[in-house]
Amino acid sequence: MNKAIFISGTPCTGKTTVSELLSDKLNCRLVKINDLAIENDFVLGIDDEKGYKVIDIPALNEKVSEIISGNDGMLIFEGHLSHLCDGADRVIVLRVRPEILEHRLRARDYSEAKIRENLEAEAMGICSGEAYEIHGENVSEIDASDLTVEEIVDNLICVISGEKTFSFGEIDFMDWLISNH
Repeated sequence: MNKAIFISGTPCTGKTTVSELLSDKLNCRLVKINDLAIENDFVLGIDDEKGYKVIDIPALNEKVSEIISGNDGMLIFEGHLSHLCDGADRVIVLRVRPEILEHRLRARDYSEAKIRENLEAEAMGICSGEAYEIHGENVSEIDASDLTVEEIVDNLICVISGEKTFSFGEIDFMDWLISNH
């Protein structure tokens, strides 16, 4: 059976780092959603206000489905847009407390507006909520705030193997949002 694992989350939650290690440990193909979108000309333009690339999600979704159907082993799709695509056997959303995430976003020189938007999105669990709307009970959330990369990868392996679930809706960072507004 094909196993398509989507790893999503707000920017700077550790998706790329853990996905690379996970794909090495499981000896499976890693597909980086952002690279896939760029390589296949799915970038429709740049949002003038926010500076983000605007991605053709239906075209990206079609390409992801094509990759899944043409593969006979496990695949890991990594990126904050992966959860918007169909075909996942499991969607894992990495979450990080906003006060930790803020330091990571600043270290990447994100603009103040981008930092604020991403912190609010993390506090409200936007990626998780969107993932749940599309994938339902196939969504897991892992609070990676105080975990090492190895611990996160071990938890991902437990989710993929069915040993653990990390159910959607158990992580709540809304206190940060309330105290910062």
